[in-house]
Amino acid sequence: MNEKITTFLNSGLLENYLIGETTSAETEMVETYISKYPEVQNAYNTLQHNLEIVAKSNAVEAPKHILNNVLEALDDAPVVKMTTGITKKPWYKYTVAASVAALIFACTSYLFYSQNQKLAAENQIVVDEIFDLRNDIEQNNKMLDNVMRQLLKLNNPETAKYIINGNERAKDLKTVAYINPKEKTSMIDVVSLPELPEEQCYQIWAELQGKMVSLGILSESDRQLINIPYAENALALNITIEPKGGNDIASLENKVAEVSLQ
Repeated sequence: MNEKITTFLNSGLLENYLIGETTSAETEMVETYISKYPEVQNAYNTLQHNLEIVAKSNAVEAPKHILNNVLEALDDAPVVKMTTGITKKPWYKYTVAASVAALIFACTSYLFYSQNQKLAAENQIVVDEIFDLRNDIEQNNKMLDNVMRQLLKLNNPETAKYIINGNERAKDLKTVAYINPKEKTSMIDVVSLPELPEEQCYQIWAELQGKMVSLGILSESDRQLINIPYAENALALNITIEPKGGNDIASLENKVAEVSLQ
């Protein structure tokens, strides 16, 4: 790989392009590099794959109540249809007309008052929704920052990827560990865990010169990219079945998965 490509890959432009934070000039440069250099194309494909993993682990559903509130705010105001019949003698017409006018004025005033009250309530709903949306934007910005940090960790050349598959006792078990010995960080992506009885759990261990050190309990509800303790000079990672709440000593006879780190 020549120095020009190395400089480009270390510039961070590829990551910014992937999340849509490049200028038009930077976008054109990145697309040129992707189409011209296979090394850049491979790095881009790897970034896309890693971003999918991170996005999956941070996925959240949009609030369902917002659409209903907006639709309610757009409902038409009620239409009041009035029908009057006047059958009085001619010399009553002015009195009746004045009464009808007063009645219409009263009804119209009440209608405007009701509409104003409804609009005030709707305006308050809109204000509340705007406030909620601002909070959502702040949360999304924090989540995007977290996604970017995790993506950079996964794309770090020093980060090694280890796929941990289950043995005969847990054929459907699959997790992926990402370990960076330079930055001393460890992350694990729980892909699938076979269901266990309520009184049991899965526990992950680091093997250190014949000693097993617990790195935590794995749960099906933790199907996301999570940080686990970094074990210096670990020889392997093991997953065992333990009593609910975990164990201080690994039950190696209940080992269901193992991967060497050497």
